[in-house]
Amino acid sequence: MTLQEGAVLSREVAREEQSGAPKARRSPFTLGRWLLPTYSVLALVFLLVPIVYTIVFSFNSSVKSNIAWRGFTFRNWFTVCDQPGVCQAFGNSILIGVTATVLATVLGTLIALALTRYRFRGRAAVNLLIFLPMATPEVVMGAGLAAQFLSAGIDKGIGTIIIAHTMFCLSFVVVTVKARASSLDPALEAAGADLYGSPTVVFWRVTFPLLLPGILAAALLSFSLSFDDFIITYFNAGAVNTFPTYIYTAATRGIPASANVIATAVFVLAIVAVVTSSVIGRMRARRLRPPG
Repeated sequence: MTLQEGAVLSREVAREEQSGAPKARRSPFTLGRWLLPTYSVLALVFLLVPIVYTIVFSFNSSVKSNIAWRGFTFRNWFTVCDQPGVCQAFGNSILIGVTATVLATVLGTLIALALTRYRFRGRAAVNLLIFLPMATPEVVMGAGLAAQFLSAGIDKGIGTIIIAHTMFCLSFVVVTVKARASSLDPALEAAGADLYGSPTVVFWRVTFPLLLPGILAAALLSFSLSFDDFIITYFNAGAVNTFPTYIYTAATRGIPASANVIATAVFVLAIVAVVTSSVIGRMRARRLRPPG
């Protein structure tokens, strides 16, 4: 093809594009276009089916077992503590979760600051050891802690569960707060020191507010892990019943409707907390956004 023929062909192509000639459309029935949405919907349904089942059967008119649907009622929500042991087990889980969360959050925040701000001998080894409880199977950790308590002659109960949960949640707190502390700008603390702020004042007025989102995230993660834990609790509980161990024991004869009520209430409260936090964050970001 000569240069002149190529120029003529280019002008014809440009003329066709300007005239709005219809282009060949890609077939809408492609595998990639439908496979990912279908997979996403199926995965979402798979995750939501147990939650929907729990919520629905919290309104089931059952007496002894809660396996078959027997009718709709609100009675379970007003007589939730009539079932023996369920409210006591739930209260034990709340007490253990809150205590372990406070201990793990305080200790983990201090460890995270030490690993982020200071250089000392064995720092790399400490960083490695922090990840070991996260990588170790819970059955190994639970059995090991149970053996240690037995060797020390410590009676199992709420105290041993709190110690076990604190040790289990500590690594998650350190990793979460450490990620937040590593992203802080040292110039902000230096500015506070330049304004004649003491180290204590700089920490509480500058460092702590900046660390607070990471600390809160670590605390929420620790509480959810502690409240939901079964394996470590089972090895170190003794005669104490928590909500997960109560569910495990009750599952042999049919989980009572009161347990479904408590699980539904916890799920709804978690959703409300997440939505409220998201709304507050958006309102704060909108308020801090510069005008125009």
